[in-house]
Amino acid sequence: MPTLAKSDMTRSAVLTYIGGHGPTSRADLARALSVSPALMTQVTKSLLDDGLIAELENSPSRGGRPGRLLGLVSAGEGVVGVKVAADNVTVVEVGIDGTVQRSASEPFRALEPDALDALEAVLRTFLSGAASSRLLGIGVATPGTVGEQSVGVVESTQLGWAAMPVGHALRRAFGLPVLVDNNVNALAMAEILYGRARGCANAVVVTIGTGVGAAVIVDGTILRGHAGGAGEIGHIPMIEDGPVCQCGARGCLEALVGEQALVAEARERGILDGAEGIDRLREAAADGDPAALGVFARAGHLLGRALAGVVNTLDPEAVILLGEGVTAWPYWAAAFERAFRAGLVPALRAVPVSVETWQDDRWAQGAACLVLGTPFDAQGISGDQGRWVRERLADAAHRGRER
Repeated sequence: MPTLAKSDMTRSAVLTYIGGHGPTSRADLARALSVSPALMTQVTKSLLDDGLIAELENSPSRGGRPGRLLGLVSAGEGVVGVKVAADNVTVVEVGIDGTVQRSASEPFRALEPDALDALEAVLRTFLSGAASSRLLGIGVATPGTVGEQSVGVVESTQLGWAAMPVGHALRRAFGLPVLVDNNVNALAMAEILYGRARGCANAVVVTIGTGVGAAVIVDGTILRGHAGGAGEIGHIPMIEDGPVCQCGARGCLEALVGEQALVAEARERGILDGAEGIDRLREAAADGDPAALGVFARAGHLLGRALAGVVNTLDPEAVILLGEGVTAWPYWAAAFERAFRAGLVPALRAVPVSVETWQDDRWAQGAACLVLGTPFDAQGISGDQGRWVRERLADAAHRGRER
């Protein structure tokens, strides 16, 4: 596949940026994408000529001549995002603006020997009902470590996968670009494009729920580490000889504050019976049960202590919390805040912590953003699959001429 020219990559970045941010002036696009005003004028003219964008009303003046806002005309392109969990798969189709157009969730057994075949079958059924006239690619988010997005080999103790060739299998099955990454990295990309990390050069995105994870944003790029496993804060060792974690070690943060750990503690303390789980624990806390509140408070304290160490090390401008576990955040919050602020060095004690609301399809939406983020991939993390996505987006110009 040929390498895209700078102007071609900028074209795809303009389309994705306007899709995610809404109508934007040429001047603001040039600043946001770090290109010269002259190149932006050239690129937007070609997009206007191809019928992919249109001039709208004037933008507010900052003292000079008011600029014209540019908006999307073509909304035919879409992306599919897939979130793989041990017992289910969630699939979404999103537009170029990141909004979910449709979704589906199916049971899944990651430990079965035919797991990849089953994943292909779920996707094939979903793709048969595609709403978009053209799909740019497929993004896949999994727990665990993915060495390279464009290769997509998954190592995951949660799924029981070792060297699982997810990317290769799905590319062979569907003939589309496929990008695979850790699920928290995928969420962080969604935050960069459309969420609270937008405009942040350095931030930490933390998830709580069945596990505990993090993605580290450094200079606008997600830090991957040597083997793609950066951000595994759930495996920070907290207590010697503590409970066994999924990774095999003892006393990891995830083994103390993950969903299974909270439920196990609540059962030991007689708050839950053997059939009850996290939903009942949350209900008990909402009813003011002191013991249930104590379980969440202990989790908040431990998370706060661990995250303070992360922030002291990385010096981010913001911390963003999300995941299934934030539905119980009111019961974590006070203990977390005390422990977190007390553990920070003085210069960082004012770092803001934002808690995002949560929807069940958010993981899969994040997976789709692996594809939508390729126009901004100046470091080449998405490799040949990212170039392929950008080529497919640039091909919209030819379809625009044909219309």
